Amino acid sequence: MAGKYNTVILDIEGTTTPISFVHDVLFPYVRERAEEFLNQNWESEELQQYVELLREQAKQDVQEGNTLAVEIPESKISNKAAVISAILANIQWQMDSDRKIGALKNFQGYMWRSGYHSGELKGVVYEDVVPALERWSQAGMDIYIYSSGSVPAQKLLFGYSDKGDLLHFFKGHFDTTIGLKVEAESYLRIAQEIGKSPSEILFVSDNVKEIIAADHVGYATAIADRPGNAPLDDESRSRFQVVRTFSELSE
Repeated sequence: MAGKYNTVILDIEGTTTPISFVHDVLFPYVRERAEEFLNQNWESEELQQYVELLREQAKQDVQEGNTLAVEIPESKISNKAAVISAILANIQWQMDSDRKIGALKNFQGYMWRSGYHSGELKGVVYEDVVPALERWSQAGMDIYIYSSGSVPAQKLLFGYSDKGDLLHFFKGHFDTTIGLKVEAESYLRIAQEIGKSPSEILFVSDNVKEIIAADHVGYATAIADRPGNAPLDDESRSRFQVVRTFSELSE
């Protein structure tokens, strides 16, 4: 692989950041504080914009026949308590289903922003990540993030990380608005967006399905085998480069 790529695209969860941070810190922060947050910020125009996105998504879910979907009534025809109760039920259902829906991700990101700004949250980054970012930057490589988390949430994690503000390392960020991470077409779109040939790009992720999709269109790939990540089968280990830390990535 040496010398074959000049661009690095990184996943976050299980790649730059422990899965435990997302599941044990970020997600519980939303579940446990959403009611208080909604009540405190109810008059905020920005909050109402995110609520409207959740409301529209719920309508779409119902129209598509999703029997578990929780509709959110209009504020002008229901009292505040009833609307907030519906929002909470909707959020809990979506998070229980591990949905990668934009409306949910945007609301979560809005709450996390408050937590990062207040100091209640601080992004966790593996120890080997910053040395690799420095090494790639010094070599003139472009570095991007592609995560299912929204771009604003990505920037918060790296901007308020336990290693300091790391945003200056990244040339850009992508989320699922460019396409689902398990679909090969998404990686073609990213290559076109950044003006690179797929063969010039290294993609690192813990998710084998994402690695397969990127490999399908010609990316160089590496699977991050971090503590707590899903175990890899023998076929994946034999087919792809597997690294425990970024220091093992071939240059």
